[in-house]
Amino acid sequence: METVTKRLYEGMFLVDSAEAARDWDGLLKVIDTILSRSEAEIVSVRKWDERPLAYEIGKVARGTYILAYFRVDAQRIREIEREIKLSERIMRALILSTEQMSEDDIAKDTPSTRLETERQRRQERKTSEDAEQEAAKASEDAGQEAAKAQVSEDAGREAAKAQASEDAGQEAAKAQAGEDAEQEAAKAVEGESESGVEGGNAGEPEGEQSRKGPGGESGVQN
Repeated sequence: METVTKRLYEGMFLVDSAEAARDWDGLLKVIDTILSRSEAEIVSVRKWDERPLAYEIGKVARGTYILAYFRVDAQRIREIEREIKLSERIMRALILSTEQMSEDDIAKDTPSTRLETERQRRQERKTSEDAEQEAAKASEDAGQEAAKAQVSEDAGREAAKAQASEDAGQEAAKAQAGEDAEQEAAKAVEGESESGVEGGNAGEPEGEQSRKGPGGESGVQN
């Protein structure tokens, strides 16, 4: 049995961008079917780029390029090209032999993957910036709440001081009132005492008073 030698080929497939956006998986399935019919071994299939066409093809002005690498018997290339021409979903295709291409060459970024990578990086940066802004806003809000709490606490302390001062004033007033009451009571007692002495002198016998001389001594001589 003759051994079939399969060579590495690069295929660039052009499809309608609108259809690619609408049914990407379906287009990949079409390419896979065409290559599989010729017993090709697919190495990779991915989007290469999307660009406006130099001229319209069947009223299509914008195309998407799909890059595929596959291994196949060189005798089957014409068969693949014929299948492509019969396909209503593939507008154009170019197949080239790339036997000298390494796996690293195959894995290199395409314009589409570079664009996607850059888009992801921008999204990550935006997400990071948004997170930083949210953290800063949360910190600012926390600081404002802490300041409000401090103001409230200070106000409470001032109110407590004012209440304590008011209470002290009331106690002092009460003490003063008590002191004044004691003084009034003492004056009243003193007044009552003086009134009693005067009343005692007025009650002496009339004869006793006549016997006293001008100096208050008795008028009886020895």
